[in-house]
Amino acid sequence: MSIQETIIETNQGGIKIIQYNKPKKKNAIDGVMYRRVISILNDAATDDSVSVMVLTGTGDFYSSGNDFSAPKDPHDDTGKHLNLLKDYIKAFIMFPKILVAVVNGPAIGIAATTLALCDLVFASESSYFYTPFTKLGIVAEGCSTFTFPRILGDKKAMEMLLCNYKMPAKEALEYGFINYVYKPEELQSKVWDKITEVSMLPSYTVTATKKLLRDRVREELLQANEKEMEQLNIIWAKGYRSKL
Repeated sequence: MSIQETIIETNQGGIKIIQYNKPKKKNAIDGVMYRRVISILNDAATDDSVSVMVLTGTGDFYSSGNDFSAPKDPHDDTGKHLNLLKDYIKAFIMFPKILVAVVNGPAIGIAATTLALCDLVFASESSYFYTPFTKLGIVAEGCSTFTFPRILGDKKAMEMLLCNYKMPAKEALEYGFINYVYKPEELQSKVWDKITEVSMLPSYTVTATKKLLRDRVREELLQANEKEMEQLNIIWAKGYRSKL
């Protein structure tokens, strides 16, 4: 499957859409897909024709997270892979425009943690949010050691990041982790009116407001990303490299 097939990039007016498109593997993200998403986000950040970026998935899953089964590039060692993950997360942190996730199904691992870096999250009732890092023998990423306690509170963050709790969509809504929940059959028909409405707002006021909101925490997010990658490097160096 080629890069064009695993990540679908489309445009609807001022809305650019990134679609994880590997349904046979529940839209698990491999190195090629990480690089493509980074490129799209970074390019769109300075493209005046783009006002809103939307992330979604094909089929029943939003994304099952990192594709541990993907063939490894012999030249892509652990350090390079961690740098790729760090750059992927940084692209979310630094994106200056409205970043929306349309979560059409379960979001696992990095697909769940990066939702906390999005500005708006619309989810299907069929979705859940699962961060089984300790179960995999690794540590949390996606700045979740900073964002989850901030959004969910310390106790629920501990439950998710330490105890591998699987949070259903309705509970995620109650905690403010997501903005809206829809029946699966209504998700696509209802979210686009809201997204289009946001895309029509004056671009300068939107980006200026987001900047004011994000400037308070951007450095802390970047530091969390750095520290999480440092811990992943230590853990993989001690024998968990096969988890890549």
